[in-house]
Amino acid sequence: KEYLTNKYGEEFVEQGGLKVITSLDWRLQEEAEKIVKEGAENNEKLVRAANSSLVAIDPRNGEILAMVGSKDYWAEPLPQDCRPGLDCRFDPHVNVATRIRQPGSSFKPFVYATAFKKGYTPETVLLDVPTEFNPNCNPDGTPGPLIQNPKDCYHPKNYDGNFRGPVSLRQALAQSLNLPSVKLLYLAGIPDSIKTAQELGITTLTQPERYGLSLVLGGAEVSLLEMVSAFGVFAQDGILHSKTAILRIENSKKIVLEEKKDSFSPVLDTEVARTINNVLSDNEARVPIFSPRSSLYFSDREIAAKTGTTQDYRDAWTIGYSPSLVVGVWVGN
Repeated sequence: KEYLTNKYGEEFVEQGGLKVITSLDWRLQEEAEKIVKEGAENNEKLVRAANSSLVAIDPRNGEILAMVGSKDYWAEPLPQDCRPGLDCRFDPHVNVATRIRQPGSSFKPFVYATAFKKGYTPETVLLDVPTEFNPNCNPDGTPGPLIQNPKDCYHPKNYDGNFRGPVSLRQALAQSLNLPSVKLLYLAGIPDSIKTAQELGITTLTQPERYGLSLVLGGAEVSLLEMVSAFGVFAQDGILHSKTAILRIENSKKIVLEEKKDSFSPVLDTEVARTINNVLSDNEARVPIFSPRSSLYFSDREIAAKTGTTQDYRDAWTIGYSPSLVVGVWVGN
């Protein structure tokens, strides 16, 4: 409705007798709503995460098959005395799928794709060891003579606080190791990594001077809808099919006002996309962090997947895909 109102005006949408055919698969939509509601209820008990959102896209044509923006669009705010938009753990009347949030490590594949374009390979080895990235700070991460605020030093850690020494890029991406990923962003370049993400359809990277090396750890805000669409490029070996929710619009006289025409373009080298797919579907490579039969593993088919968690565990993401379906989930407050 937002799309229609922006394009045709509110009065015409309300009174024009429009017939709108969407791309939503009703069976999948109902299943997605059930999954989101149950998942949010479980997360509320386990980790006090009050909300969830899901988007599913067919990467072969960009059609949005399911979109659930919230566990319950009409529910009351949580907690009861909170101020919606300011300090609620759950806000009603919100479509989180189209809101921008930090993606955590789910952003990493864009940086790795940039590095692979430049000749790095899954076998390239980087050192996963304590590293201070601000040259004005001491190697141990303490402020140097030119630094007043210790927070200006930058020495990120892996999520478990451990360091693994020499690791391949395959291990680093599959296990979502932070230190090698920050080093790889330095080598691949921040501007080129942003350009890759933009070519895959991410439109919200508008403040490159603000992100710095934290970009690879999810320091730039994105929407779940655009992330799922961008991962569809990997699923389609480098081809971007423009995302859409509407197949056809007719007015009261059955005149077609608009009709979907598949718009697609090659935006990533085929071999680079296939390399990302190979790493993200390598269950053996991710085993040191995830169990051999984790929820990312499917016994009957090969699925590529990437998770992401933001600072202080504010947001958690998982995006998984096959050649015919990409599904992304966000959970948080």
